[in-house]
Amino acid sequence: MPALQKEEIANLEKMIYLPMLLTVLERDRLTIEQGNFKLKKPYLAIVEGAAQKVHRDLGNTAAYLKMHRMSVVRGKMDDIFTEYTFLHDSTEDRRRYLNVRLRNRTEELLTRYLRQPDI
Repeated sequence: MPALQKEEIANLEKMIYLPMLLTVLERDRLTIEQGNFKLKKPYLAIVEGAAQKVHRDLGNTAAYLKMHRMSVVRGKMDDIFTEYTFLHDSTEDRRRYLNVRLRNRTEELLTRYLRQPDI
C-alpha cells in the first residue's frame, strides 16, 4: 500500500481545517452582530472577507480531492483525540489528531486569513 504524499496529506488536512474555520467565522460574525459594538461594519467586513477566502480555498481543495479521487471521513471523537480516515483510490490511512492540535492549527489559520489582504 503506497503512502500518501506530502501534497496529498496537506490537501486532505485542508478538508479538516477549512470547515472548522468557517464554523468559527460564522460564530464570530453572529457575536459581532449581536454584540454591543459601536461600529460593527468594519469588524463584519473583516470576518466576512476571511470567510469568502476560506470558501474559495475550500472549493479549490474539494475540486483537487475530487480530481484525485480522495476524501476525508471523520471517525471517532473523544475528549483528547479525533480520528480521521483519508481515502485515496484503494488506500485508507487512519490518523488521530489531538483536539488541542486541531484547535491550535485552526487558530493559526484563522490569524492568517484575517491578516491576508483582499485579492
